[in-house]
Amino acid sequence: MKRKICIIGSGTAGLQLAYSLKEEFDVTVVHANSSDKIQNGRILSTQVHFGSTRNRENRFNMPKWEDTTLLNSIHMTIGNQKLFVGKLKEPALSVDQRLYFSQGMKDLETKGVSFRHLRVHKEQIESFVAEFDLLIDCTGKSGPLFPFPIESELSPFQVPQRKCIVGYFFGVKPNQPLGVSVTVLPGIGEMFEIPALTEHGSVTILFLMAIPDRELDVFKKMNNKNAFTHQMKNVTREYFQDIHERIEQDMFALADDNAFLQVAIKPVIRKPYVTFKNKLVVGCGDSVFLNDPITGQGCNLSSYCAEKLYETLIQYKDSNWDIRVGEAYWDQTKAYVKEVTEWTNAMTKDLPQHVIQMLLGGAENQMIADEVANWFADPRKAYEAFFQPSNL
Repeated sequence: MKRKICIIGSGTAGLQLAYSLKEEFDVTVVHANSSDKIQNGRILSTQVHFGSTRNRENRFNMPKWEDTTLLNSIHMTIGNQKLFVGKLKEPALSVDQRLYFSQGMKDLETKGVSFRHLRVHKEQIESFVAEFDLLIDCTGKSGPLFPFPIESELSPFQVPQRKCIVGYFFGVKPNQPLGVSVTVLPGIGEMFEIPALTEHGSVTILFLMAIPDRELDVFKKMNNKNAFTHQMKNVTREYFQDIHERIEQDMFALADDNAFLQVAIKPVIRKPYVTFKNKLVVGCGDSVFLNDPITGQGCNLSSYCAEKLYETLIQYKDSNWDIRVGEAYWDQTKAYVKEVTEWTNAMTKDLPQHVIQMLLGGAENQMIADEVANWFADPRKAYEAFFQPSNL
């Protein structure tokens, strides 16, 4: 008889785990919202699936997506100075998570994965612990359900470092070559421009990260889509002239009524295993590894750690699932989580002078430009650049 695993949450980590574990185990996914509600609801976040994540999706036979919006580059701007366009080693892709998650859930149901439509409360978790051989907490930013210990050295912030203001828009001519555009305005915030695929077709994600109470923090209590769109146009006109010049004024509009979001996240990293009622429980994704979105690593870190958890459970398939398994999983993920987190935390502060010099060097040297572009695809290289510059 197959061992029974319950995955609580159907986001990036939860879905990849369901795909990877379904052949060897009896998998049940517990989810708070139906696939139809997710697909027709408010946008959930931004996302860029870089090459390593897309390779993992292929490894586990996850749904394929149209490649008409493959992202091959990173455009880098500081202030009003466009520095360079760096080429990614492998193309990336951004798919609206409403579409990505809902289609994944429907596909998994056809492949034998059980789903329970239920919002789990803490008073219910004892029954789940008793029913399943292993619980995996993938509750995302709203989690965790279990008392995973905080890693204090990786969790220095007591408040959110950015206000995240996101809209999925029609009417923005994309940069060429197609890629993610990163604009850093020192002291006030950043803008990520991301071509993305939605059920409405191709859109441009404008992802504004405003330092709280500074000049870009001008969307407070702006819950009306028309007011939100008007304010985004104003902000691009004043602070992001390159984007504003590519806006087609008659076409600029949100992709749908729910295609905008405002959120502030306090980053926190937790040790991803705990014992509860003498049984091992593990966490994966944002429920335990919640970083600031400034480096765009949310779905990529979740995917990486989901793969390592899969490999750990396969390794210990015929063993007792006890604290040793949790320790093995943490040993597999800890170094990567640390490097992504320390780089991300550093990006919320003033850039070190040697990093600024490297960015400026990218304007003169395409090899450096490509190296910086691939920080986002391989954040270990970014960590080296920030904290081990002598190795470069």
